[in-house]
Amino acid sequence: MSAEFEKNLFTEMSIQPPVEFQDSKDEYKKLMMAYYAAMREVQTKFEILNDELNLRHSRNPIEFIKVRIKKSQSILDKLSRYGLDKTLDNLKQINDIAGVRIVCTYVDDIYEIANMFVRQDDVTLVQIKDYIKKPKPNGYRSLHLTIEIPVYFSDSKRKLRVEVQIRTIAMDFWASLEHDMKYKKDLDILPALKEELKQCAEVIADTDIRMQKIKNRLDEGNQAPIEKSENSL
Repeated sequence: MSAEFEKNLFTEMSIQPPVEFQDSKDEYKKLMMAYYAAMREVQTKFEILNDELNLRHSRNPIEFIKVRIKKSQSILDKLSRYGLDKTLDNLKQINDIAGVRIVCTYVDDIYEIANMFVRQDDVTLVQIKDYIKKPKPNGYRSLHLTIEIPVYFSDSKRKLRVEVQIRTIAMDFWASLEHDMKYKKDLDILPALKEELKQCAEVIADTDIRMQKIKNRLDEGNQAPIEKSENSL
């Protein structure tokens, strides 16, 4: 992710309060800024872990990181689904206002990275949903962590929640297509496409497992002592 893209995530437009929060617009903007800071804290932690693992193992388990602050309309929609009044205090009931997505190469990387992250003493694990071991009915797979992290400001400290999603490249590719399908209106073709997409999820999961096994065998081979055959020099 380029530095330019990261800076553009925090703009006046991105934290502009909806009309429902006009009476408390300054507080709304401060809260969104705080969530942005929490998101960046989490992003930095994963970047440091990736650098450390590269130093130790000569490879980066994290392929890329995506971050986002939930759009105001999505926040309002979630409050409505929860049956909550549109108040600043009720925003604390939404765990994914700040979101960080970690995309890894292999399935084992997901759990290794997640365990390293939640062991850090300033990270509090609030909830874990393992959709890899127990996929959603539509085939969705990913590891979801809801965490709480302190963010320090000039005159205060706030603990804020961030949702972290960790998945493989193949899982992320599948999830992107599934997300696009939600906004299609052709109801005649959707049932068939949904079933086909679910089958793709099974193929992807099987491929992820097979790729992990191949990597494990390669690692075992690298660790084994080299024996000379009769034809060796």
